Amino acid sequence: MSADPATEPAPIPTPTPHDRPRRPGGPRRSATPRGCRGSRAGRRRAGLLTAGFLPLGGAAATAFVVRADITDPPFQGLDDRWLGWMGGPHDGPYMAVATALNWFGGPVGAALPLALLVLLLVRRRLASAGFLLAAYLGGNMLVIQGLKHLVDRPRPADPLVRVDHGSFPSGHAATAALLVVVVGVLLVPAARRRAWWYAGAAFTLAMMWSRTWLHAHWLTDTVAGAAAGAGAGLLMWWLFEPALAREGVRSHDRRGAAAGADTGTVTPATG
Repeated sequence: MSADPATEPAPIPTPTPHDRPRRPGGPRRSATPRGCRGSRAGRRRAGLLTAGFLPLGGAAATAFVVRADITDPPFQGLDDRWLGWMGGPHDGPYMAVATALNWFGGPVGAALPLALLVLLLVRRRLASAGFLLAAYLGGNMLVIQGLKHLVDRPRPADPLVRVDHGSFPSGHAATAALLVVVVGVLLVPAARRRAWWYAGAAFTLAMMWSRTWLHAHWLTDTVAGAAAGAGAGLLMWWLFEPALAREGVRSHDRRGAAAGADTGTVTPATG
C-alpha cells in the first residue's frame, strides 16, 4: 500500500548562495569597499583639476605670447588667412545666425545665469548658487577681463558689430564655454552629460565662428576665449564639487522623506 503524499515530509532544498540569510540589523553591505569608492572620487577630482588647469594655462600662455608683439604675434598669418575665408558676403541666414549668437553673448547671455541664480535660491540650493556666482564672477571678471587688460590686442579692421577694447580673448566664446560647463553641472543628470558636452562643444564652436565671421575677433582670440571659459568653469567645479555632492545627498533625502510621508498618509474611511 503506497504512503499518503500529504503525510510525506517535504524534501529539504539545497541552499544556494542566493538563499543565504541576510545579516540581522539591516540590508546587505555594498560589494564595493569604501576605500575603492574614495579612490574613484579622488581620481575624479584630480581629473577635474587637470581638465581645468590645462585649457586655462594654455590661454594664459598664449596671452603672454600675444602681449610680446600685439600687432604681429607668431600665429598672425593663420589669423589673417582665417579672416580672409570669413570675407562674406555678410547677409542671408548666416547673418541671422551670427547676429543671434552676438545677442546671446551679450544681454541674453547675462539674463540666463541671473534667472538660474534666482531659481537656485528659491529652491534653497545654496551650494549651487555659490558655484554659479563664483564661476561667472571669477570666469568673466577676473579671467577674461584680466587677460583683455593684460594683452589689449587690436581687433580686425571694420567689425560688423559694436565691440569694446581688447580683441584677446573673445568674451563671447568664453561665456559660451563657461555656460556649457555651468549648465551641465547644475541641470544635466550625470548619465546624460556626455551628450550635453558634445552639444555644448558644437554651440561653442558656432559662437567662435560667428565672432570671426563678424570680424569682431581673430581666430586665436576665440580659441583662447573658449579655453579660458571652459577652464575657469571646470576649476570652479573642482572647488565646489564636495559641497555640490553634499547638497545633492540632502536634496535626495528630502525628496525621499516627502515621498515616504505621502505614501504613509491614510485616508479615513467614510460611511
